[in-house]
Amino acid sequence: MNAVGDATMALAFFVLIQQTGTLDFAGAFAGAEGMSSTAVNLVALGLLGGAVAKSAQLPLHTWLPDAMEGPTPVSALIHAATMVTAGVYLIVRAHPVFELAPDVQDLAAGLGAATLLVAGLVALVQTDIKRVIAYSTMSQIGYMFLGAGLGAYGSGMFHLLTHAFFKALLFMGAGLVIHHL
Repeated sequence: MNAVGDATMALAFFVLIQQTGTLDFAGAFAGAEGMSSTAVNLVALGLLGGAVAKSAQLPLHTWLPDAMEGPTPVSALIHAATMVTAGVYLIVRAHPVFELAPDVQDLAAGLGAATLLVAGLVALVQTDIKRVIAYSTMSQIGYMFLGAGLGAYGSGMFHLLTHAFFKALLFMGAGLVIHHL
């Protein structure tokens, strides 16, 4: 799944370099305003594909529950605070490009809304505690995607910060339960 996101992100970078001549944020964002709507949409879609894959959003979500097989402290560090939140940060950081492509921004919000509902419902029927946490993480990231897609960047980043703390604590508590049982 991540290879699909990597490929779409590479496509976005190639189009951005071809259109603006740089990947530097300041230069790329300034040059994005002069790009055609097709090029802006391609860049935004490519970045969204990368964000969706890294943050385990629909339809590129199947890797996250399987990735929870590792030790619980490792899962707490990697999955709660860093790796899965990278996609949300990418959308927020590249918001000038997404604002020039409102349909793609709406798609990000729609994918986030769909993921938060589907992952939340799937979490209700899981029997493995770490898979419950994995689907809960996907659902929470869906909230962040929804916020970022609607232009509430501060809210999305605030939830990203709070999620890192409460999910890491949840992982550690789950590790204690797993160790005890």
